[in-house]
Amino acid sequence: MLLKSTSLFPFQFELFGNQYHYHYIFETLAFIVGVRLYYYYKKGIVDPITDENRLWIMLGAMLGALIGSRVIAVLETPEVLHHLSFSFLYQSKTIVGGLLGGLFGVELIKKILGVNIASGDIYVIPILVALIIGRIGCFSMGIDEPTYGVPTHFFMGMDLGDGILRHPIMLYEMIFLMFLIFLFNRLKHKALINGDQFKLLMVLYFLFRFLIEFIKPYHSLFLNLSSIHWSALFIFIYYYRFIIRISKRILHKQ
Repeated sequence: MLLKSTSLFPFQFELFGNQYHYHYIFETLAFIVGVRLYYYYKKGIVDPITDENRLWIMLGAMLGALIGSRVIAVLETPEVLHHLSFSFLYQSKTIVGGLLGGLFGVELIKKILGVNIASGDIYVIPILVALIIGRIGCFSMGIDEPTYGVPTHFFMGMDLGDGILRHPIMLYEMIFLMFLIFLFNRLKHKALINGDQFKLLMVLYFLFRFLIEFIKPYHSLFLNLSSIHWSALFIFIYYYRFIIRISKRILHKQ
């Protein structure tokens, strides 16, 4: 399995004599494209939520995502909690924590504003597209980004920079995200309850992350499960009524 590395990873560019990862460019691009897609999709609907409340909801989502992404990322390596620094906390982030924190932020702001209307469906495609763009950046970092997989003999195994054929987790995720875009484009003409598309996105994405975590070199947080595993389990519990309802609907059609 150990080979002489001829890998092109990580992809970097030089600026003023220093090497930088393309990840930072893709991360910024993901945010810009995601926001632009949101406003594009918003033009085509009659939004029952006022522009002012929608803005507060977006701010709640961003603040929640900022906090959640750091907390869950730090808990991915629980041994650092004894010597946690601001620098490490700032640099650590995961989209699982971002989605989880964003969910909390949105629900809290909606509670304060008295908004009882589901608000997530409009974000589904922008989130998926932004995730794909961001994951391209993660993938380009190879083993410099702690999202690589365990060693493998699988035909898709890749040398991500250390001479070892590993599961290219980010590549798997990009394929899965493209499948979700196809799925939700098919579902947009279906008679779904408002909010169901966002709930389905959360359940499917967290299910993927729960399963894919087992082929990553993860650190156990509790009961041999990582913070990603526990985040996914929380989402399944949080949306258990939706999961039961949508499962019954699928079984009924069969």
